[in-house]
Amino acid sequence: MQRNMTTSPLGPLQVITSGAFAAALKDLVPIYEMQYQVQVDLAFGSSIGAAHDSIPTRLSQGQKFDVFILAGSALDNFITAGHIKDNTRVDLVSSQIAAAVREGDPEPDISTLAALKHTLLTVGRVAYSASASGTYLSTELFPQLGIADEMAIKAKKIFSERVGTILLRNEADLGFQQMSELLPIPGIKILGDLPPEAQRSFFFSAGIGSDTQKEDQARHLVEFLSSPEVADHIEKTGLKPVLAKAPWLINA
Repeated sequence: MQRNMTTSPLGPLQVITSGAFAAALKDLVPIYEMQYQVQVDLAFGSSIGAAHDSIPTRLSQGQKFDVFILAGSALDNFITAGHIKDNTRVDLVSSQIAAAVREGDPEPDISTLAALKHTLLTVGRVAYSASASGTYLSTELFPQLGIADEMAIKAKKIFSERVGTILLRNEADLGFQQMSELLPIPGIKILGDLPPEAQRSFFFSAGIGSDTQKEDQARHLVEFLSSPEVADHIEKTGLKPVLAKAPWLINA
């Protein structure tokens, strides 16, 4: 990372991320802006769904972004749809699903698959995010545990908001989301990751927007976010850096 970048005459770099990488990006962008004298505008939204601020909704409204950071499977879908340039995917981090309750509430057992199933069936209200992790829970894990019908009644998908805030408002008794999205919420108690038999790791990846007029600047930011120099910052937000090399650098 030896290049010195300057603010583009075309304006700030437009970056959008889904929730899991949001905390890391909020920490790293000010460092990047100071170090390279670049202005970055951040936007946030879920990678799937029709919420007013979701990435699909924003794109349908004609919003343009230079860099996308979202779950790898969703990013691949946006590549296929033509919103992100082919061969620009860079895996930044892996992320795992965790569970939480309000501070002071009983802490149910989720340490084994049997304990997790028992907790899901006996706890009052369950919340999970409208994201890749929530899709996995509702379409794969709950059916695998044989409790899809019960969870269809008592579990709620949360759009455009952190699951932790739903817990704090006493609108749910147990919440599931990526660890990095639960950690920043004061007032909740994180129970830990899902047990290994129920866990699903997700890659969160960066890609360059197909309509960008600032590709060099966009690539530079992605190189920064995937570099060893920011790995410690990322780990503190509950994510595991991948340290993948950008495809445009492999043969450089």
